[in-house]
Amino acid sequence: MNISCQARRLLALPFFLVCTNLALASTPEDLIRPIQEQWAEIKYRQPEKQQADSYRALAVQARKIVDGNPKMSEPLIWEGIVLSSEAGAKGGLGALSLAKEARQRLDEALKLNDKALNGSAYTSLATLYAKVPGWPVGFGDKERAEEYFKKALAINPDGIDPNFFYGEYLAERGKTVEALTHLEKALKAPPRAGRELADNGRRQEIQALLAKLRKESR
Repeated sequence: MNISCQARRLLALPFFLVCTNLALASTPEDLIRPIQEQWAEIKYRQPEKQQADSYRALAVQARKIVDGNPKMSEPLIWEGIVLSSEAGAKGGLGALSLAKEARQRLDEALKLNDKALNGSAYTSLATLYAKVPGWPVGFGDKERAEEYFKKALAINPDGIDPNFFYGEYLAERGKTVEALTHLEKALKAPPRAGRELADNGRRQEIQALLAKLRKESR
């Protein structure tokens, strides 16, 4: 696969950031912050056609952090998130292997600490199970998705991501009233320190889905 010039720059920049953070970071949150920030830049500021290559470059950097911190669940969660995002940006059956890799990383993270990052591994796994095609094509499983969404919300009931993704899932299942409840809760979620771009982008997604559902339910 040809990687764009922008993705190559992305690959080089986080390498410096990763090395610096490996040396200086005092908490898991410090380690993953460069990955979180670059992910938000890609998702909410890059053209869609460039995103798959940029996520590929970022996944390489996430793997470096994981390799350097094998006992931490947080880097594994973020490697899984980046791989999931790459799969979504790539699309089609070619993305299935990336989705399987993401599931593996997230499963590993759960074994280490299922409550890390407010249960984010459950949220990401639930979303994968909800969106990936089911057997015989893929591993998608709506019952497993429902189970994991509920586990995520048990850990982080007011969080923006578990409420948004569960609301989206419910909307796709035709459960509009329940979906609206979770989406409205997501919109009221407390801000996350250092995640301003991600929060702003997510709120725009929430507002767009809310408007769509309200229009359809009139």
